[in-house]
Amino acid sequence: MTTQQSLESYFLPEQWQYIENVRKGRFDLGWLRDEGPTWGIRATPREPERGLTLLDVNAAYAGEPEDVAPYKCMAPRGAVVDPNVPDLGFVYNEKYLVWAENIVPLYEEAVSRQWSATRDIPWDTLKPLPEDLERAQCAICTLLTELEMVASDFPAKWVWRINQHFHEAKMFLYTQAMDETRHVEVFRKRALANGGGLMRCRAPTEMALSFILNAPTFIQGSYLMHILGEGLAMDIFLAGEFLGKNKAEKEMYRLTLQDEARHVSYGTMHLKYYLDNHPDRAQAEAELHLLADQGERIFTGFLANPNVAEPLAVLAADGVKHIDKGFEVVKVIWKRMVEGYLRRCELAGFDRRARIKVPPEPPY
Repeated sequence: MTTQQSLESYFLPEQWQYIENVRKGRFDLGWLRDEGPTWGIRATPREPERGLTLLDVNAAYAGEPEDVAPYKCMAPRGAVVDPNVPDLGFVYNEKYLVWAENIVPLYEEAVSRQWSATRDIPWDTLKPLPEDLERAQCAICTLLTELEMVASDFPAKWVWRINQHFHEAKMFLYTQAMDETRHVEVFRKRALANGGGLMRCRAPTEMALSFILNAPTFIQGSYLMHILGEGLAMDIFLAGEFLGKNKAEKEMYRLTLQDEARHVSYGTMHLKYYLDNHPDRAQAEAELHLLADQGERIFTGFLANPNVAEPLAVLAADGVKHIDKGFEVVKVIWKRMVEGYLRRCELAGFDRRARIKVPPEPPY
């Protein structure tokens, strides 16, 4: 076999023909004549100190994507696309299934407010605590390590199924996975950094998390994850900042709360967009109400769990001796969780007040 025959065996016939043309000085240059809808667009920063944002790019070119993706490939929105591109198996090819009106500013906020669980927490401010307080903080951090890991796995499970046409939604969900991974890191570090350790993981908690991760559709999982689960976590973060015994704990909870608020905001506005644009809103609402009935029953037990309620009460009472007084704070947290959840549902146009399965008043 000649050298040329050996080389030719590596290529398809049309590829080898191109190589032979190049050898003869004949170049294709078809790409110089391609002019798609974005050619000639100049996207400039509206606020130079912020740099070039997705908001700037979308303002320059077309803004939001169409309601239905024209292709099922990795071609970026606005590119010139061959007619015979393959189908890459995307499942979510309609905008209402993944979109939220606030998705672009949420992405911009997410990338501008990343922080480090290694450098940005003042770990040197941790001082030895009484054993009951250390155990209480470690119990909460163990629970939150569980919650944040499923919150990281959830977007990773779904994002690859979303069409590239809706790249803003995909990019935001990737920031969520990174945020939640950092939360796993920071809560695990706190449990191990001050003479305590990781505590008990209870089966009811894991069952609730499996309900989120095994949801059959993205919208169902998003409702359970963002509106119900992460909404409840936000109130724990808020309480954690208030009850923290040192600067490290307060900063840890403050920064995680900042991230979590973005995720909850996306989930709330995604639910609104989903319902407002669903071809059969009544059917969509009926299905989600059935899901909410189940989800609320599962999460009703969240603060009826001794590994959650009692550590919070001990931190609030500054020790186990006055745990009964600490439960007054836990009752406030319960009310905040319920009311916050109902407000998120109302903001999304999904009223749960008449049929909520969580007691409005704490049962303690």
